[in-house]
Amino acid sequence: MDEAQEALENTSYFVAVALAEEALHLARRSNDFARMARICMPLLEGQRQIRQLATDAGSVFLARSAEEVPRPIAPGCYLVQPPLIGMDGRRLREVACEHEIPVFVLTREPLTNAGLWPIVGVGKEVTRVRLDPPEPLEVVKGTPSRDAWDKAPHARWFVNAAERLGDQAIADAEAVAEGDPAAYLVDDLLDRLPGAPEHEKLHQRLMRACQEAAGEPLPKTPRRRSVVDDPFSF
Repeated sequence: MDEAQEALENTSYFVAVALAEEALHLARRSNDFARMARICMPLLEGQRQIRQLATDAGSVFLARSAEEVPRPIAPGCYLVQPPLIGMDGRRLREVACEHEIPVFVLTREPLTNAGLWPIVGVGKEVTRVRLDPPEPLEVVKGTPSRDAWDKAPHARWFVNAAERLGDQAIADAEAVAEGDPAAYLVDDLLDRLPGAPEHEKLHQRLMRACQEAAGEPLPKTPRRRSVVDDPFSF
């Protein structure tokens, strides 16, 4: 945690995020919820700076295949769409982070019959929220995306969609942990954090859950959640 804070001060944001994530999981394995709460803020700040660098780059890319991703990966916002799936979007973010390239990635699934785009975030648990596309679209059968969208969305839509995805991650975690010890909510939030790592309120909710867990006795029974058959996409 101290090294992450030092990296932040030196504007080494990718290093800070990696160190903070490692510290967060080390603290969780030790049931040190108070320290987890303190780690959340450096992690949030590192992710905020990376997101800001990505949006400041001023580029929004549409990726329907690996070949449509710039080589080398360029800073900016990326909308990943079918036939690529949620795990492809997560992998794009991971590869960019490995090379310290600021990207902001969302993945959409095929257009629904109601004219909505499912936006999906992949962590240990999958978060999915259905939103209006940037403009009304008709169903085009026989295409991977079920529509004719072939351009990058405008930045305002992109940021709003990411915000809604993170809000859904919080709601999903709170719903499955309702009535459970705060330690279970901590884990339910952690399971969804990789799917919406740029979402500030998700980090803040995790911090509060950690603070609550620090004031409670450790649960005597392990957390149990139903198994959902979801291969991370449609």
